[in-house]
Amino acid sequence: MIKETILVIDDDRHVGELARLYLQKEGYLVALAHDGIEGLEKARNARPAVIILDIMLPKKDGWEVCRELRTITRAPIIMLTAKGEEADKLYGFDLGADDYMTKPFSPRELVARVRAILRRASSRDSEEQQGVLRFPHLVINVPRFEVEVEGEKVALTPKEFELLKFLAEHPGYLFTREQLLERVWGYDFYGDMRTVDVHIKRVRQKIEREGLPVRFIKTVWGAGYKFEVMPDTPEE
Repeated sequence: MIKETILVIDDDRHVGELARLYLQKEGYLVALAHDGIEGLEKARNARPAVIILDIMLPKKDGWEVCRELRTITRAPIIMLTAKGEEADKLYGFDLGADDYMTKPFSPRELVARVRAILRRASSRDSEEQQGVLRFPHLVINVPRFEVEVEGEKVALTPKEFELLKFLAEHPGYLFTREQLLERVWGYDFYGDMRTVDVHIKRVRQKIEREGLPVRFIKTVWGAGYKFEVMPDTPEE
């Protein structure tokens, strides 16, 4: 059985070798890159299943690398950084990152997150057999990874798409933040629960546009979120 390739882009060679050691122990193939330009080149050639990307890189920083990666691959991206500020996390998610780890990190946790992300990716690949989710004013085309609002395509990051799709597949069901983290992010999340809130906010900004007579994602205060096609009226 051919194992997936994991690409680690980090200028800290110790971090790269440590990640390689633990990932290879799990049977994964590992490609290493030590600057942004080399990372992009290896992403094109190695076709990795998951990309582990440091922010502070020479030649081309992780922000720009993440932005360019999203034009050439749908492979999940785990951002690595010594910074823990919320603004950095939100910016990374906005560029299309799927996960975020702050250095120093546990190599075992990194491996666990890679496994979880690969399970999610495998599930997403199987969705080629699924159809199109249609609602008033909204179409979610799962095989094509596309969302349309009133016939106009809307660009979502991979994680935004997965979150919207998951909610839309279970209309009327209430999910807590913890359940959404487990079902969409694919592992037990020990970080900031605001991750869900931020992604919900961004999805709403993209699909619940001004002048649209309906809204799609309902906040149940103190409980969580659910997908409902509702008239565009203020929530109680």
